[in-house]
Amino acid sequence: MGSQFKDYVIQAAGLMCISARTAPKTRGIDDLEILVISDDRDLGRLADEMERMGSELGLAFFQRDAENVRQSDAILLIGVKSSKPKELNCGGCGYSTCDEFRKARKLHEKPYHGPSCAFQLIDLGIAVGSAAKTASMLNVDNRIMYSIGAAALRAGFLKDSDVALGIPLSAYGKSIYFDRRPKT
Repeated sequence: MGSQFKDYVIQAAGLMCISARTAPKTRGIDDLEILVISDDRDLGRLADEMERMGSELGLAFFQRDAENVRQSDAILLIGVKSSKPKELNCGGCGYSTCDEFRKARKLHEKPYHGPSCAFQLIDLGIAVGSAAKTASMLNVDNRIMYSIGAAALRAGFLKDSDVALGIPLSAYGKSIYFDRRPKT
């Protein structure tokens, strides 16, 4: 669907990718996966997955957010391989050492595949914040969404990530990402 400014929003998404990629990372190690989705078929496929997940998980906001995806010009996906420790033995993951963390049973029945290295999640947060800042500076409407990232992982958009967030982007006269109500 998208707005009449779709091409410009996609250009902004490219600049947001640069912001995410160049954001500071723990130990200077970049384990981020960054992808822009702007094709209407891919946006529809992502929205369909969000609706399925919302129904399966009993989370109405997934279905509400799916409608936002359908109306968006582009989606920026940022994920991280959170199962790869940063080798700091900090205990932030709940284990005494990175070796113990590596041996932990991985969750595959949940939207995210934990346990996760705390520093990988921090790196993801910094990158997502940096990208959203760029969108704001360019006056592109956006909102950071867990639901988009979880569905993107399940739909296979990101191949190497355990945790992801999505940032829908649009340019209408009023932001479509606020004043929303879940479908009941």
